[in-house]
Formats: sequence, C-alpha cells, structure tokens
Amino acid sequence: MTSGERTIFTVLQDIVDNVQDIVRAEFRLAKTELQEELAKAQSAGLLLGIGAVAAMFSVLFLLLASVYALSRVLPQWAAALIVAIAVAVVAGVTLAAGIRRSRTVEAAPKTAASLKENVTWAKQATK
Repeated sequence: MTSGERTIFTVLQDIVDNVQDIVRAEFRLAKTELQEELAKAQSAGLLLGIGAVAAMFSVLFLLLASVYALSRVLPQWAAALIVAIAVAVVAGVTLAAGIRRSRTVEAAPKTAASLKENVTWAKQATK
C-alpha cells in the first residue's frame, strides 16, 4: 500500500461522516423552513384575527339593521327568525368550505421528503 492510498476503514468512516453531515444539514434546513413558515402564519393569523373581529361587528350591525327593516312589515319575532335562518345557512356553507380547504394543508415541509431520501440512500450505501 502506498502512502496516497486510503484504507477501506478510512473510506467507510468518511462516508459515514459525510452522511451524518448531510442529515444534520437537512435537519437544520427543515428547522429553518418550519420557523419561517410559523412566522408567516403568526403574522397572517394576527391580521386575520383583527379582521375577523371587525367583520363580526360589522355583520352584527347589518343583521340588526335587517331585523329592524323587516320588522316594519312583519312581526319582530318573524323578522328575527328570517335573519337567523339566513345567517345559519351562510354559516353552514362557509364552515363546509373551510373544512374542505383545511384538508389540503400540508403538515410537513418539503425538506422532510428530502431527508427521507437521504436516509434511504445512506442505508443503501452502507450495505
């Protein structure tokens, strides 16, 4: 063996070290991706929350105005019942749409798939 040649043990150790480095890098990337997505979700959630509260007050006053307007031609109980039924229908439709849309959200970032591929590759390389 000449001084420029490496032993099989050294080559295998280098492979293991490289695989470990790749896995660590993938974990760091996944963590960074997740932190970025959580920051985006947090700011979006805050804005959505404030907007939702304002929209609820607006809708409340519009519904109250609708009851007052209908009570000019109908008894007050009938006007309130009509408005309540209309709101229930809108609520049912929007809740159903929200549930359908929430099922399309991906829980794991794309890096998770890459990490699985690297682990599979490492297992095959070491066999």
